Amino acid sequence: MDLTITLLLIFFAVAMLAGWIDTLAGGGGLITLPALLLAGMPPVSALATNKSQAVIGTMTASATLFARGHLRGRALILPVVAAAVGAAAGTWLVQRIDTGWLNWVIPLLLLCVALYVWLTPNMGSAERPAKQTEKQWALTSVPAVGFYDGVFGPGTGTFFAASGVAFRGQTLLAATIRAKLLNFTTNVVSLALFAAGGKVVWAVGATMMLGQVLGATIGSHTMLAGGTRLIRPLVITMCILMSLGQLVGRSQS
Repeated sequence: MDLTITLLLIFFAVAMLAGWIDTLAGGGGLITLPALLLAGMPPVSALATNKSQAVIGTMTASATLFARGHLRGRALILPVVAAAVGAAAGTWLVQRIDTGWLNWVIPLLLLCVALYVWLTPNMGSAERPAKQTEKQWALTSVPAVGFYDGVFGPGTGTFFAASGVAFRGQTLLAATIRAKLLNFTTNVVSLALFAAGGKVVWAVGATMMLGQVLGATIGSHTMLAGGTRLIRPLVITMCILMSLGQLVGRSQS
């Protein structure tokens, strides 16, 4: 891949848009990962480099939310650890097995999330009785989503938030805020393993990190300044687009 100033500027702009979308609804990887692949980057390197810029985006969002009084308390420790374990297992496995089956499973999962959000217009509008305890949720849904992030990635924030609403009875805003920290955790763990294998293209990753910082900062303030109404339509849109993107890519391969 021939890196030019123009190409790096495009990566910066793409990462900035992805950071904004990812902070509000997840799915920013739908934009960044295809951009890296279209530029001619090998698939594994694209996954690894995508993690490098995703880390800074979720870190910025988490830090902004923490500064505003969110993401605090010992209750977060177990979910964070569980997410890290899941991500480590997924990243280790994806570098050693054929994952072609994910091309069909992931689109179906994303469409299910989109359908669930669409059919429940009041999803997460108010707290509801939890179907699982914090510990049960942290030991089931959280590591499963973390594993998915290690294997593939796009939509991880959406899956974390949807599980918080569905199983913990959280509001969509509260679940989305918590999802930022969990997604940051999985990104860090996954990136560390990819970097250890020498898969990250750091020149591209650093450029996209700058774009992610700006996009994630804007997204965090958008969320807390009344942007909650944007989360539901963005979740539906990004899930459908990610699913279609996966299916189209599979049919052309």
